[in-house]
Amino acid sequence: MAKAAGRKTIGKTGWTLIALVLIALALLGLYRWALANNAVALLDWGDRQFGGNAGYKIALAEGHYGPDEHQRIEVIVPDQPSPHPRPVVVFIHGGSWNSGDPRDYRFIGRTLAREGYVVVLPGYRLGDKGRFPHMIEDAAAAVAWTRDHIAEYGGDTGQVVLMGHSAGAYNVMMLALERQWLGRAGVPDGFIKGVIGLSGPYDFYPYTSDSTRHAFGQAPDPVLTQPIHFVRGDAPHVLLITGDSDTTVKPRNSLALAKALSEVGLPTRPVVLSGVDHGGTVMMLAAPFSRDRRVLGPVLAFLAAQCQPKQSSPPVQPQPR
Repeated sequence: MAKAAGRKTIGKTGWTLIALVLIALALLGLYRWALANNAVALLDWGDRQFGGNAGYKIALAEGHYGPDEHQRIEVIVPDQPSPHPRPVVVFIHGGSWNSGDPRDYRFIGRTLAREGYVVVLPGYRLGDKGRFPHMIEDAAAAVAWTRDHIAEYGGDTGQVVLMGHSAGAYNVMMLALERQWLGRAGVPDGFIKGVIGLSGPYDFYPYTSDSTRHAFGQAPDPVLTQPIHFVRGDAPHVLLITGDSDTTVKPRNSLALAKALSEVGLPTRPVVLSGVDHGGTVMMLAAPFSRDRRVLGPVLAFLAAQCQPKQSSPPVQPQPR
């Protein structure tokens, strides 16, 4: 009798564990499908369910920095006040320059706002309207908007870092390396303190995909579309993260750019994650996958190194009479 009861208890526990594993695998498969099909809104939904609603607030929802419907911008901030302006991260989404919506990437804002950062989520023109160089011009305009308005949301204009995934990583890397784009938008040289590229294309000519041919094929000089062409030793510090299982934007892009930057005097060591594919680098910034710190850890370390929080002024000491 006792033996039978023991088998029943063990069986119930085992089935519970199996059910949990199957649910986790199903969620993982669903999220990977969502990323592969640009259904990132599902990833954002999962982040809300697993991460909760504490630690952040949406300070600006669906604002605009330009007249096009895709030139929208959002701001997510920590939910607790600070006596000092907070460092700022401008995150630009991916989507092969033909899809994507900053509203679906609010999980980036939630994750980083909980760490004390003001997060700006801009969109940019896509498809025919967003062909080179328009996607870069829009990214520059969003940075100019950040310079002009982020203080209204508690952000520090002296501590701004750019960040992007995939096509968005291309956009921010071009802003950081080629001075003309931010200059045309009226943003002074040196405004950007660092740039983070997740699974980005930086050295992809000749074009081998429909998305790159559509976005860049009409450019008069294809070489000038490549971030690697603009490496310079006085560029902002760079963090490159990629996965060794990425078949969409191969890791060689990050490896080549890191090597080129190092050769001109800006030592850059890429973070190459074992077993991580193209979507994995952004997926690990959303709950529950952010428990794997292989992306968030280097990102936070880089941000802390580039953004030094302002210290309170020391108390005034009374002078002897």
